[in-house]
Amino acid sequence: MSFAKWIGGALGWSFGGPIGAIIGLALGSFVDKFAGDGIPLLGDRQAGRQRDTYRGTSSYGQRKSKPQTQSGDFEVSLLILASIVIKADGKQDQRELDYVRQQFSNMYGKERANHAFELFKRISKQNISTRQVCTQIRQMMDHASRLQLLHFLFGIAKADGMVTEDELRQIYTITGYLGISNRDYQSIKAMFYNSSDNAYKILEIDKSVPDDEVKKAYRTMAKKYHPDRVTHLGKEHREGAEAKFRQVQEAYEHIQQERGFK
Repeated sequence: MSFAKWIGGALGWSFGGPIGAIIGLALGSFVDKFAGDGIPLLGDRQAGRQRDTYRGTSSYGQRKSKPQTQSGDFEVSLLILASIVIKADGKQDQRELDYVRQQFSNMYGKERANHAFELFKRISKQNISTRQVCTQIRQMMDHASRLQLLHFLFGIAKADGMVTEDELRQIYTITGYLGISNRDYQSIKAMFYNSSDNAYKILEIDKSVPDDEVKKAYRTMAKKYHPDRVTHLGKEHREGAEAKFRQVQEAYEHIQQERGFK
């Protein structure tokens, strides 16, 4: 599969808006190849339709429903946000870069991962507006997929053994721009730290709540993080969703054992 056909066939709404501009700049010398392969670029009729979709309006000015996020849209969003987080502390740690590459290899296979990492390197050289990118993602991507993005970003930051204060501030900023609540942020953050009350943070409850509230919280979080909520992203993302779901189950089991209820 050529680079042009991979990226051209994978993207939906991310062909337009600020993300589309970032992709276009990252591709650089690949522009002619795109045109030669018959892949439409920004500026043609398809890109115009994507910009209309990004604005959330039809050509008649009517509000359109949110388009479904394709695997490629999620992938490109992830690459851009990952590049922002990795540069948050002023350097690119090789362990973080290796983590990105390994995760993409696990999700998409070696060939597609190589294409993605090549694009990632080009994106990383740009000065990116975090607010603009996140605004587009917030408008176009469903909540469950945005939570999946946040989980991955913490994984990148933790790849070198610790999350620095700069990385934490950057992820927190991204969280706000993505429209993710502080409770969800604290829940996912707790999955990457070891402390006595992390199980409660993952379930988004206080340590003092009664057992019935713990059970209720578990049912709520299990529904929120269930892998079926991101099936539209493709089977390649199911493993990451299942890992997040298991952490919710393990948090609940930890509290069960601690309190001695069933």
